[in-house]
Amino acid sequence: MNPETDFREGLDELTAHYYDILKLLGEDPDREGLQKTPLRVAKAMQVLTRGYTMDAHKVLTDALFKEDYSQMVIVKDIDFFSMCEHHMLPFYGKVHVGYIPNGYITGLSKIARVVDIFSHRLQVQERMTLQIKECIRQTLKPLGVMVVVEAKHMCMQMRGVEKQNSITTTSEFCGAFNQAKTRQEFMNLLHSDSKKF
Repeated sequence: MNPETDFREGLDELTAHYYDILKLLGEDPDREGLQKTPLRVAKAMQVLTRGYTMDAHKVLTDALFKEDYSQMVIVKDIDFFSMCEHHMLPFYGKVHVGYIPNGYITGLSKIARVVDIFSHRLQVQERMTLQIKECIRQTLKPLGVMVVVEAKHMCMQMRGVEKQNSITTTSEFCGAFNQAKTRQEFMNLLHSDSKKF
């Protein structure tokens, strides 16, 4: 299924609701510039919430490989965009994932796909961080997992306190990462200069 061209059940109902929302906001949804807006918004919202139809555990198990490697694996700077469930405004930033294999590894792109699946739902940053960590922990059963998420929230930038430069950081970890030394190694590798690549 291509989320940009194949849409889920309920598209017509969503379109009708967005038509009504435009009227309630004081607009004329029948004027030229807005005639296709309800359908466009309905399609966009289905794309932005496509994570509800995807199984993040299956993504990992589809690319599971037996391997004796037992040092830290880090996939950092994974871009993401999500929708805050409180105001349905975007929040966006980067996710950094580290895990220590325990007999099995997964394809590196699959870690990014897990982030994509959980970010394409109505979310709060704290829950998303936990869900990514738990999915990797439950599926790969590694010696440890750590996830750090850094994000800017449009609900803070466009409304409310209107603070443009604030960044929210959340972290979740388990297993070997409960040791401060291991967490520090992860953070050191996270902030190492990667410009040479």
